[in-house]
Amino acid sequence: MEYNTQKRKLPLPEYGRSVQNMVDYALTIEDREERQRCANTIINIMGNMFPLLRDASDFNRKLWDHLAIMSDFKLDIDYPVEIVKKEELEVKPERIPYLQHNIRYRHYGRFVQDLIKIASDFEEGDEKKQLVNLIVNHMKKDYVAWNKDGVEDMKILEDLYELSDGKIKCSIEDVRFFEQRTFNSRRRPANNNQSKKKYNNQNQ
Repeated sequence: MEYNTQKRKLPLPEYGRSVQNMVDYALTIEDREERQRCANTIINIMGNMFPLLRDASDFNRKLWDHLAIMSDFKLDIDYPVEIVKKEELEVKPERIPYLQHNIRYRHYGRFVQDLIKIASDFEEGDEKKQLVNLIVNHMKKDYVAWNKDGVEDMKILEDLYELSDGKIKCSIEDVRFFEQRTFNSRRRPANNNQSKKKYNNQNQ
């Protein structure tokens, strides 16, 4: 018994192997008129497989494109529409230019670095103190997530000073660090035996 996985890979699997066999047969027809009639029949069958897409403006063109693809562009017929060219399918997309940012400490990330830059330009006052306080606590949370052994508060302030290019200098008394808590998401499995004992005691 031969499995589909042992057969050649289909160019367009959505049409199935039966339609592909029809296309392969059309390639063997020597008479051009008969080959054209066979191609028209295949297009009708392909269209009936997706009736909900018939109202699409380019549906008919896509069918002929797909027929050409399944024949590896070797089917010599009169196409009623201009089909896609083989070389157009093989064109590689252009490389997307990603912005290269210099992140000094990756455990803090680009977001924290941008926040520090914004805070550096703030005028001295309560608004800047509140922003700096939020930043240092966010930095400590990121650091603890990166290093489970914890971190000294002074280390966070030293990193803040460095990342701000010396524009933000704080002491321990200037900021209020929040307590960093770690939550265990694992639930303790229920002890069914204890539940049964409690139920039996209540009904005795």
